[in-house]
Amino acid sequence: MRTKWCRAFPGLAEQVTHARHFVAALIAERGPVDDAVLIVSELAANAVRHTLSGSTGGWFFVIVGFGDDLVRIEVVDQGGERVPHLCDATSQEEGGRGLLLIASCAKDWGVKSWPDGRSVWADLAWEGA
Repeated sequence: MRTKWCRAFPGLAEQVTHARHFVAALIAERGPVDDAVLIVSELAANAVRHTLSGSTGGWFFVIVGFGDDLVRIEVVDQGGERVPHLCDATSQEEGGRGLLLIASCAKDWGVKSWPDGRSVWADLAWEGA
């Protein structure tokens, strides 16, 4: 990635909206805004809902990296017991399809483990690339 932007957010549900605005402002007129906003919404909501980031005093980071032909959206959280994974799309459970949405619009996505947490990332192709 040639250029990266990063911002920390408190681990509160209402901060997901601020994360969306952060990403949309960075990508506006330069990339796939709708897909990027969907991705950061899902990843930030998962961080707050399913990891230690949603605990009292928790936090999450949003990193936006710009390359020649890709933009990477990455959310770093404080980790938890469960590893992010794709759920069965035919399941009758409410929720659990966020990563399926990300996988359908991203060129690639993945999970990286860190000593004090993890990050989930998704790459989007630049429009017209």
